[in-house]
Amino acid sequence: MPPILAIVLLSIVTVVGDFFIKIGADSGKGVLESKWFWAGCLVYASTAFGWFYVMKYIKLSSLGMLYSLTTALLLVALGVLYYHEKLNLYEIAGIGIAIISIYLLSRFL
Repeated sequence: MPPILAIVLLSIVTVVGDFFIKIGADSGKGVLESKWFWAGCLVYASTAFGWFYVMKYIKLSSLGMLYSLTTALLLVALGVLYYHEKLNLYEIAGIGIAIISIYLLSRFL
C-alpha cells in the first residue's frame, strides 16, 4: 500500500475514533461509564500499527503535516455533513489553504 494512502486511511480511522468519543461526550455519562469513549480509545490504539508502517517510508515532519491536514479536513466534513455545522468565509478559506498544503507536501515525499 502506498504510504500516502495509508496516511489517509489512518486519518479516516482517527476520525471514526473522534466520532465515537463525541457520541460518548454527548451522552451525558462520565468518561469511565461511556462505552463510546472506550470504543474511541480502541480505535485510536489500532492506528499504531499503521503509524509503524508509514514511519518507515515518510519523514516524520511530512507525515505529521499530511496526517494533521487530512484529519482536519475529514473532521470538517463530518461536522458539516453529520452535525450540520455551518462554515464561515474564513473557515472555507482555511480549507482551501489546507488542500493546497496537502498538494504541495505530497509533491516532495
